Amino acid sequence: MRGTHLVGSLVADGPAAAMNAALETVGPGLTCLPDGETGERFHWIVHIIEALREHPDFELVRDGAWTTYDDTPVFRVRKGHTVSGLDFGHVAAFETSYPLFRAAREAAGRPDLRFQVGIPGDFDMALFVLGPRGALTGKKPFTDATVAEISAIHAQAGDDVIFQLELPVELIMVSKMPRGAQPGIARLMARGVAELVRRSPQGTRFGVHLCLGDMNHRALGRMQDTAPLVTLANALARAWPAGRPLEFVHAPFAAADQVPPTSPRWYAPLDRLRLNPGTRFVAGFAHEDQPLSDQLFVLDLIERSVGERVAVSHACGLGRRTPEAAERALERLAELPRAAAERYAVA
Repeated sequence: MRGTHLVGSLVADGPAAAMNAALETVGPGLTCLPDGETGERFHWIVHIIEALREHPDFELVRDGAWTTYDDTPVFRVRKGHTVSGLDFGHVAAFETSYPLFRAAREAAGRPDLRFQVGIPGDFDMALFVLGPRGALTGKKPFTDATVAEISAIHAQAGDDVIFQLELPVELIMVSKMPRGAQPGIARLMARGVAELVRRSPQGTRFGVHLCLGDMNHRALGRMQDTAPLVTLANALARAWPAGRPLEFVHAPFAAADQVPPTSPRWYAPLDRLRLNPGTRFVAGFAHEDQPLSDQLFVLDLIERSVGERVAVSHACGLGRRTPEAAERALERLAELPRAAAERYAVA
């Protein structure tokens, strides 16, 4: 049976309900479990950015209501101010959810299960707050705050936690570049991620979630084929610092409400994927709006190109789906490994 992976957000009434539902539906395929990012966290970093309206070191340049990717607030640092005191709330969320996770793990009889904490990339945070130009010069406070949160959580739970770095900006930037420029941009993006990881405590465990965006269950980026994600994943693998295990790389093959393509050529660049030993490849293609037969065909395309079995996931979290769609998506994630195993058993 193939492994499964949950990106983060789930539709549930609190973290305990989210984790119990995930364990009940998806079950033994999971190696790490998020808390569902329920409540205000369902919309990724929106609540974090909205809180900056009250931060003394920022002022609003352009307002936005988050209806589309062009309708978002943009800030700048106030003249004469140095940004300090950033708190993204991940430590408080961890301290609430971690005891619930341990209780759910014990009830499920899964001592091997680890707690997954989603952490937005520092460059991603800076870009969504300050805009592209501001992010290039103003990233450091976001890096410092992110490292501080990782360090605080790691100090409490050690290797019982796997931090999932969430990197939509990096993949979208690579995919928007001309093909010849993509390797250079990927190396630049990977160096930034590697520096964040290098500043984290020795022994910290990580995974990477590459993403195309899922605001209001709509994607920001599109890929002509899988070459951009392969280029970025390979660059991350080469730049990754020693002593901080990269447990998995998650790649999106669907794009929010858009189902994954079924063209073999679209997946062909995956044969150039070169992850480091010990790093699992997680294929984010599970989608409730595509027939199971097509989903199994996509799984076969991915595995033939990669050259080995992969773990199965959705393209992003489920928090922006309707409750009905989220339930179907979770059931599809559970269904795919079973159906694939049955198909190969018959063959």
